Amino acid sequence: MTAEDEVTTDVCVVGAGPAGLVLALLLVRSGVRVAVVEKNGAGQREFRGEILQPGAMELLDRLGVLSGARARGAHEHARFRLVEHERVLLDIDYRVLPAPYDHLLSIPQAHVLDELLLHLGKYEDFTYLDRRRVCDLVREDGVVRGVCAEGAGGPVVVRARAVVGADGRFSKTRRLAGIDAGRTEAFDLDVLWFKLRRDRSPQPGEPRDVRVFRAGGNPVLAYDSFPDRIQVGWTLPHKGYQQVVARGFDHVRSELARAVPPYAELIHEQITSLKDVSLLDVFSGRAERWAADGLLLIGDAAHTHSPIGAQGINLAVQDAVLAHPILVGAVRGQDASSAVLEEFERRRAPDIRRVARLQAVQSGAMLSTGTFATRVRPRLAGAMRRTPLYRKVLDTIAYGNRSIRIAEHLLTD
Repeated sequence: MTAEDEVTTDVCVVGAGPAGLVLALLLVRSGVRVAVVEKNGAGQREFRGEILQPGAMELLDRLGVLSGARARGAHEHARFRLVEHERVLLDIDYRVLPAPYDHLLSIPQAHVLDELLLHLGKYEDFTYLDRRRVCDLVREDGVVRGVCAEGAGGPVVVRARAVVGADGRFSKTRRLAGIDAGRTEAFDLDVLWFKLRRDRSPQPGEPRDVRVFRAGGNPVLAYDSFPDRIQVGWTLPHKGYQQVVARGFDHVRSELARAVPPYAELIHEQITSLKDVSLLDVFSGRAERWAADGLLLIGDAAHTHSPIGAQGINLAVQDAVLAHPILVGAVRGQDASSAVLEEFERRRAPDIRRVARLQAVQSGAMLSTGTFATRVRPRLAGAMRRTPLYRKVLDTIAYGNRSIRIAEHLLTD
């Protein structure tokens, strides 16, 4: 593209993550022209969030995307378990949910995004502008009317009736709009991520579980990652990474092995330097506002959460589904004012507050120690599984807000 190139569209989505691409697919299927601007190119992106909750699976299935994404490779997980040494302190069994979404799904995020892009590529009204970073917003009389982007893909100006910032927790779109991220240090932890090669595959019929180990030191999250890896997340005190690293790599590796005994040998064999691990700075945030004239923020750009509970993709997909009819109305009614777009925050904010409260409870269950945590809580959890409350809590974790459904009456194909 040359410096003079411009793209004119109805909606410009910044960010080709789950929220951005699901929204783009819903919009083009509703006859709305969409351009997606993404800073990375094919194969250049790194992903950590791989767990799909049943709610996201169902919505992706209704979009016709799930089966193709699964065919690229995925693992089903039957349970979420909190384990101390060999004792199960908490057991959340997804198999009590109705089929076919009676499990968690570990799937490389790239498989989901590639499948979404495959579907989007069938529509003439879709434009994909990758390898371009948004560098400015196009404004007319104070109203956002598009973006300017530059990068290896070439400079481009995208003019649109509405811009959607779906570019993550460090959203450039949000910053350019002058909207405060509302960052809070609500979680007293960070996560050190790494992957291990499996030494064996599960036996036929053997259920896979997402597990949190509390064998010693800091809790560790672990689950099978397609095709033959184990994704591991070691929790650290918030901002405590440098203190741990200061004691040397051998200390870090020994602490990792002590924290997750079943994988101790693999850790000693495969984690050979600090280059084999990556740190996730865990924080929460809620942008001071999610809409302005011509602009809407969704996903992590609007509200950021902890990785605890694997809610990220669930929230992103539901955000897109909820924003879809609002944006269709804005385009068709030629009114993308903040008064129209603020409907998204009005409807979504209560859900986000519930998720924040739930994650605080989950964090306490995972990180707390002492007699109550190790002796009393397992008994209470076991008793609760036989009550309606258990199903209600599980349903909330698995599905979020069940009332968020695809506005199929708006789809034209």
